[in-house]
Amino acid sequence: MTDMSRLAGVLLLSSLTAMVAGAAVAVPSGLTLNPADLGATLQAVHDRTGLHLLSLALDVLGWLALTAAGLARAGLAGGLLAAAGLAGMLHDAGNLAVTQLTADPGAALPVLLTAKWAVNLAGLLWVAATAAALLPLSGRWRSAGTAAALSGLAAVVLPWTAGLAGPSAALEQAGYALHLPVMVWWGVVGLRHHGRDAHPEPPVPLGPDPA
Repeated sequence: MTDMSRLAGVLLLSSLTAMVAGAAVAVPSGLTLNPADLGATLQAVHDRTGLHLLSLALDVLGWLALTAAGLARAGLAGGLLAAAGLAGMLHDAGNLAVTQLTADPGAALPVLLTAKWAVNLAGLLWVAATAAALLPLSGRWRSAGTAAALSGLAAVVLPWTAGLAGPSAALEQAGYALHLPVMVWWGVVGLRHHGRDAHPEPPVPLGPDPA
């Protein structure tokens, strides 16, 4: 295993861990910041600022690790992965700005909407990276990756179906759930990269699956 391959594996696993931890803080606390209910969103940020900042810090670490993992990989998939990480950090920058705009809903709404569409862009780029990573694969890994990419694509499309009102909190949570297979697939990729010393076969997605 090359040092860069091992590093990419560690970063992918770190990214998944940090993002899941951030979601574990934000979701039970009502801090997913849905623009469709702006008043409740800003009140939640105001009342639970510490938890909001903690969830953001974990999410930033996750997107930063994803960016670094993309840079540690060669090829189109790596570039798209890095771009997804950058878009995700732009999303978190918007959510951080909302922290200082809880008393000004008029200013907070466009910032929050921009942040939401930035994470939608991040999801699209992550799906594109998954599709690019599938090109040299075959067998079960390609099938699993294809299913994950299609689920992630559905998550990206979902906000466009909400019309002028925007997605509800329930629809937004459904989108996150649909993108989870993409995150898990890349987490398994990271695990195989990181554990290659114990497995003589090439890790996904550096070569075709013999199955």
